[in-house]
Amino acid sequence: MKELAIVTSNQGKMQEFKAGLEPMGYKVTQLDVDCDEIQTDTLEEVVKSCVAQVELMGYNDFILDDSGLFLNNYNGFPGVYSSYVFKTIGCKGILKLLDREPERSARFECVIGCSIQDVGRIFVSGSCPGWIDFNERGKEGFGFDPIFVPDGASKSFAEMSMEEKNKVSHRGIAMKQLEEQLKWRMGDR
Repeated sequence: MKELAIVTSNQGKMQEFKAGLEPMGYKVTQLDVDCDEIQTDTLEEVVKSCVAQVELMGYNDFILDDSGLFLNNYNGFPGVYSSYVFKTIGCKGILKLLDREPERSARFECVIGCSIQDVGRIFVSGSCPGWIDFNERGKEGFGFDPIFVPDGASKSFAEMSMEEKNKVSHRGIAMKQLEEQLKWRMGDR
């Protein structure tokens, strides 16, 4: 079994990565190191910068991600600033922002960066379209999960089991792409 370290202090992300990657044959461990998130407009730029920083610390065989909630009617706000916005105003603040808005479409996006010795860097992304509900629902997940309902679903992310969420979520989709890239690049090593 190949080992991958997940660079995160977020236990919710850690659990999603474990649930998504361990069935693919990876032993998942946590690497709790910090990188300075650059101020930029795209998740990909943040991830590329953090991967380079973690490599400079001397680590390899790791993955990390940056994810965000993008409100379509607000030019993608909060996007790359989702973590800060969640800590500042939370789900209740987003619900208040959209209080009288008929247009509630949104999407979650995720970019995963991976650095594997003898393979190099891999970057993949996933997106999950949906909408912002009128109330918080559910106790699972983390962040904006209680207010986000993926297209075609009746449950919010916070009402879904980890398995249900990983099948449709932005991070779950990106993990599947990562698995394909790892299989292609690593072969049967």
